Amino acid sequence: MARWGSKAAVVLCIDVGFAMSNSFPGEESPFELAKKVMTMFVQRQVFAESKDEIALVLFGTDGTKNALAGEDQYQNITVHRHLMLPDFDLLEDIESKIQPGSRQADFLDALIVCMDVIQRETVGKKFEKKHIEVFTDLSSPFSKDQLDIIIHNLKKSSISLQFFLPFPIGKEDGTGDRGDGNLGSDHHGLDFPLKGITEQQKEGIQMVKKVMMSLEGEEGLDEIYSFSESLRRLCVFKKIERRSIPWACQLTIGSNLSIKIVAYKSIVQEKVKKSWTVVDARTVKKEDVQKETVYCLNDDDETEVPKEETIQGYRYGSDIIPFSKVDEEQMKYKSEGKCFSVLGFCRSSQVHRRYFMGNQVLKVFAARDDKAAAVALSSLIHALDELDMVAVVRYVYDRRANPQVGVAFPCIKDTYECLVYVQLPFMEDLRQYMFSSLKNNKKCTPTEAQLSAVGALIDSMSLVKKDEEENTIEDLFPTTKIPNPEFQRLFQCLLHRALHPQEPLPPIQQHILNMLDPPTEVTTKCQVPLSKIKTLFPLTEAIKKKDQVTAQDVFSDNHEEGPTSKKFKTEEAEVSFSISSLAEGRITSVGSVNPAENFRVLVRQKNASFEEASHQLIKHIEQFLDTNETPYFMKSMDCIRVFREEAIESSEEQRFNSFLRALRERVEAKQLHHFWEIVIQDGITLITQDEASGSSVTAEEAKKFLAPRENPKEDAAAIFEEGGDVDDLMDTARPLRTSLSGTTLGELHPCPVVQGVFLQQATCFLPQTGQLPLRMLEQKRMCVKMFLLNGEIVDICPSCVSGAWQTADL
Repeated sequence: MARWGSKAAVVLCIDVGFAMSNSFPGEESPFELAKKVMTMFVQRQVFAESKDEIALVLFGTDGTKNALAGEDQYQNITVHRHLMLPDFDLLEDIESKIQPGSRQADFLDALIVCMDVIQRETVGKKFEKKHIEVFTDLSSPFSKDQLDIIIHNLKKSSISLQFFLPFPIGKEDGTGDRGDGNLGSDHHGLDFPLKGITEQQKEGIQMVKKVMMSLEGEEGLDEIYSFSESLRRLCVFKKIERRSIPWACQLTIGSNLSIKIVAYKSIVQEKVKKSWTVVDARTVKKEDVQKETVYCLNDDDETEVPKEETIQGYRYGSDIIPFSKVDEEQMKYKSEGKCFSVLGFCRSSQVHRRYFMGNQVLKVFAARDDKAAAVALSSLIHALDELDMVAVVRYVYDRRANPQVGVAFPCIKDTYECLVYVQLPFMEDLRQYMFSSLKNNKKCTPTEAQLSAVGALIDSMSLVKKDEEENTIEDLFPTTKIPNPEFQRLFQCLLHRALHPQEPLPPIQQHILNMLDPPTEVTTKCQVPLSKIKTLFPLTEAIKKKDQVTAQDVFSDNHEEGPTSKKFKTEEAEVSFSISSLAEGRITSVGSVNPAENFRVLVRQKNASFEEASHQLIKHIEQFLDTNETPYFMKSMDCIRVFREEAIESSEEQRFNSFLRALRERVEAKQLHHFWEIVIQDGITLITQDEASGSSVTAEEAKKFLAPRENPKEDAAAIFEEGGDVDDLMDTARPLRTSLSGTTLGELHPCPVVQGVFLQQATCFLPQTGQLPLRMLEQKRMCVKMFLLNGEIVDICPSCVSGAWQTADL
């Protein structure tokens, strides 16, 4: 298939005559293979958002529909679709509407009709390329009368030509495949064996070779493809072609040296285009769904609040600091504009690869048609290369962007030279982790045999193959040539859903999975080292041994009288209460490092009253909750658990129950619902009369205490939003009520992604009072997401792509 970066006019010309339907047993017919090739070509154009226009001409049809048709000329040739942008309608036509005919037609006549379509429909339009692709088995008779005229007009009109046949064509004897080893094995079906070619097809082969050699010489034979070869080449969706926009600036060194430069994005992370949109589940139209947002107070009447009376806030611990738009603008960094200034130079060895960050790589060239800039930049590049140094630069995209510090490497190629810019981290970007050394741990010290085995495994799994004789290096796993599986899967699912709305999505294509597998050569080489690894590093099942507890380790009173069950529970609780822990020093208060254990020691050693110790413990629990961080939540849970155990032992169940009720009120006031979910999950509830005789709480009341109240749940993740230069600003004035008109719960799409109404809660506050009286009530009544592509809406649920049922994000 033709691959161009510029706009092209392409005519697909397919033979639908009765001979195209003939096939050997167990093999697909040439007609079906031709349709597959055409479908894969068109779908690549659709998802690549190509601006090429495509027409479709059929020959061998029962009827005739073309501008050149006369009484006995250009019969059984139909222009099915005129030049226009490819879309899902064309894909649907190829799949279902194009059927084999019962006639035959001259493929040279069809070629003339295709030329006429290009001549007529490109008038007034600008196309850099004009192209015809012919799909045929050459079984139909043809006339050579106008061959010279056809070749002359193709050359005159600059129309290129490609042929796609069921069998391979060789350059010398007319048979045999070119055998591109990089394409892999064919999984779509074999080409027809040469012994099945008829005399008519052999004559057609000679005609095709003559036409192609007349147009492009020997290279023209490379434009004749077999169906199986084409399927291998087209099995991957084409990536979206993007042009890098030049970024003009001045490279400055000090205050006196300035070089005009132009930078281009060389590498940038490609993301799925945000084309998902919410549409009505019945009509599949975006305009049928309207979204309304209302702000209201968190009171019984849900009093509406105008948006202008809300303000942003920054959450600092448990407090919220008001932050207006004026404050936000004043806080932003004020830049003078574009900047690419050299701060200094250093050895390239000082810039470690692990420091590279950012989401793009820039290539910096001298400004076009500026000889002075070219000479100056070239001198800088060669000087850096010869001295093995790099430039540390300050980079600012424009006055709205924050400055970056990066490094510029010299890059010298045969055809060009430039600087390559990569962003470097600031101090806050680095994450420092301290780990204990493996060398100091005798249990983790490997033997020489183990070291040798691991070294051999690493060598055998090298993805670079060196040829010492030819001094070449071959990349066995070229990641830059592997398509992103996320894109491939998305396009596959969208295409299938557009053409087959009622069928389940297909599995991931096997050739995509094969691309991600380790190279066969590497897999073979590492088998022996892996077997040695398995022998030298045996795996044994680790069985946890119970700790032996003696009287020297645990406080226990063997003469204590009381119920057997209570005595057993007490002894079990005392296992973790060891003399060694007391030897660390006398504990006089509940500290913040190990409050649960401190509380237990204070209560059992009678160093403080239960009331005093419990007050200290509750104070720490409240401090932990104010941090609103999960690690401290877990620390609070340990404290609550120990508090409950000791309250039962000390007959202080009323004190614990009062604390737990007050804790719940505090949690709800501060909207720490995620913490209360942990409490519910651990089953920590009020002490019942079954556990302690002094309690008046029944088991039913304790169970009911943990039941969630009828309050909307806070969507905490929605409170914190990152973005721009004020990443930590929290937009607390969240949308409070969202309703979607145009559909009802009883008229949902049949997919069970979303059923019913979901309530969420978010905090807001008023600038006048600084309080938190607002909440959000959000209704979700849609269950499908749509994908907007080239102005067309494709109906597909997000769960169908991910494989897991989840709520559609509206």
